[in-house]
Amino acid sequence: MNPLIKVIIPAYNEEDSIGKVIRDIPATVTEVIVVSNNSTDSTEVRAKEAGATVLQEQRKGYGYACLKGMHYIASNEPLPNIVVFLDGDYSDYPEELTKLVAPIVEDDIDFVVGARVPELREAGSMTGPQIFGNWLATTLMKVFFRSRFTDLGPFRAIKYDKLLTLNMEDKTYGWTVEMQLKALKKKYSYRELPVKYRNRIGVSKVSGTVKGAIFAGVKILGWIFKYSIKG
Repeated sequence: MNPLIKVIIPAYNEEDSIGKVIRDIPATVTEVIVVSNNSTDSTEVRAKEAGATVLQEQRKGYGYACLKGMHYIASNEPLPNIVVFLDGDYSDYPEELTKLVAPIVEDDIDFVVGARVPELREAGSMTGPQIFGNWLATTLMKVFFRSRFTDLGPFRAIKYDKLLTLNMEDKTYGWTVEMQLKALKKKYSYRELPVKYRNRIGVSKVSGTVKGAIFAGVKILGWIFKYSIKG
């Protein structure tokens, strides 16, 4: 039996990219949920035109948008077997979703993260601070938790029941690292898969600003040290 897959896409002012993202998602996906994070452009209209369910989350923050999508899923049958998180800026390759969920479907893996490896990454698609931040965060995760993660990539798939037991709570920049840390603490089976990555359409709300990069770094390191102290 084919798994029931739902996709959550947080989006803030992604009118030029969101339609491309949705249209490239494989037809095996049951529902695409775009959470407009207080967008002021035509993101919501373009997402609806492309066939997505569109929700609104007025509170700014990546985590807020993801949590809104999860709340919607919990309230609407049928419940999925797998939830995939994907960015709305077209930097990921949505068609690789099939590859991303394969370890869950075929090998019963709990959690899969798409790793933006250098050899598959378009030149300039990740900034210097992003590359360093990923290296620092994943290195600390290896030191404290013997993790095998090499990236905090936003393109990720997880069994729905496992996602629920993580009790996700971060509202902003720490969402991805929180998920990985909690999966490690709960000893979920996990796998990293190399995925392609290209220059996003538009300007990044995190790495594209000094303020965003600093806040993201502080949030990510905060989660790592919080969990290292917990032991």
